[in-house]
Amino acid sequence: MRDNQGQQRAGGERRGHAAKPPRPKGVSAESDRRRGRRPHRGTLAAREHSSARPAPCDILEPHDRYRIIRSIINTRLPPLNPRLARLQPYPFERLRQWFADVTPNPALTPINLSIGEPKHPTPDLLLAALAAGAKGMAHYPTTIGDPVLRQAIAAWLARRHGLPALDPATQVLPVLGSREALFAFAQTVVDASRPGATVAMPNPFYQIYEGAALLAGAEPYCVNADAGRGFAPAWHDVPDDVWARTQLVYVCSPDNPTGRVTTEDEWRRLFELSDRHGFVIAADECYSEIHFDEARPPLGALAAAHALGRTGFPRLVSFGSLSKRSNAPGLRSGYIAGDAVLLKAFLLYRTYHGSAMSPAVATASIAAWNDEAHVRANRAQYAAKFTALQPRLAAALPTAMPDAAFYLWAATPIDDAVFARRLLAEQAVTVLPGSYLARDARGANPGRGYVRIALVASLAECTEAVDRIVTLARTLGDEQSVR
Repeated sequence: MRDNQGQQRAGGERRGHAAKPPRPKGVSAESDRRRGRRPHRGTLAAREHSSARPAPCDILEPHDRYRIIRSIINTRLPPLNPRLARLQPYPFERLRQWFADVTPNPALTPINLSIGEPKHPTPDLLLAALAAGAKGMAHYPTTIGDPVLRQAIAAWLARRHGLPALDPATQVLPVLGSREALFAFAQTVVDASRPGATVAMPNPFYQIYEGAALLAGAEPYCVNADAGRGFAPAWHDVPDDVWARTQLVYVCSPDNPTGRVTTEDEWRRLFELSDRHGFVIAADECYSEIHFDEARPPLGALAAAHALGRTGFPRLVSFGSLSKRSNAPGLRSGYIAGDAVLLKAFLLYRTYHGSAMSPAVATASIAAWNDEAHVRANRAQYAAKFTALQPRLAAALPTAMPDAAFYLWAATPIDDAVFARRLLAEQAVTVLPGSYLARDARGANPGRGYVRIALVASLAECTEAVDRIVTLARTLGDEQSVR
């Protein structure tokens, strides 16, 4: 009915009929659109309605993006959450904008190593279990998750980290990938009514931490991790007054983007600070199963807590995922485990959030957590790539062998964003500027001067990409020597 009325009015105007009456006071252009009316000229909605609409947000300057979001928030009915306007463009949005006018070298096949998306094949056992689990699609899944899946996760955690048995009913929850859980957890634990609510995080960092803090009503506090400390976050430099108002700390280990693993001494310090100030620790361990020495897997947060005698994991939870471990990023399956008190509150939040896992995904996840053969085979592929390519790249750009994960964190001889731009234009290789993964904090952006290289493609493709990066590095060296 509304669409037909809108067509009649628009048609009437084209035939020379009387113009439509002015919009009533308080009715927005968006409301007009819903009613089938054309927006008034000069408004943002009118420009979107016309053929000459503005460019999408992902290719706008940040201040233009902010202005448009604020305009929408201030004019659209009903009003939106004003905290949305504080969100920063995602790194890949910034990269698309930065590369908008770059033409990759047409003589070369493009290679994209900017995104941490596994490219190894998903194991057949997961695909078969996913198909078999489809029989359960006729029933609503529960938020707490399939008890068999909770048991499989609990058993895997105990095996992998040398833990005493976890209670599957109270200390483990399945989640839809670690990303959504890392975000939602902040909405559960942050009390925005407390003055100066703060969420601390390493810098560089996974941008979900920052967004989670902002939308929970807290202020992010970035703890710099630079080369001078071996890329360890400077937790000891955080002032006591900041710790006093901190409610949540995100720790990423193995770290994205540096691949560094948090040591037991660092965990001890964080646990002591948590005891003193009462904040919660969220350990993001989605890269924990990508490492290069089968005899020395990365230390996990729960294992560190157990080694230090912290029974019940007070104020500590860890997050894991099948995306990297089992090459199943599209499955969207992971877990949160740890402090039963925190998990009880998180389960309450998720009951309303709508985060129940599909029975088919749960069945595939059970198969994945119960099998290690495919994980070892996956690690072997990454180990072969890093063994061959880290020394090759390090000969041209300072690049340390990471402890774990699938990134090389390479220093650049020029500005990291300019390096990435030239690499695409001259060598048709895409990498992510390190400064896009960090924030200016206490006078420095610790990601500046680095690029993140995700060795997720085949060995042959990664080798070709690294050789091209080396070619650019040598070209830049020749240019600087001429100067």
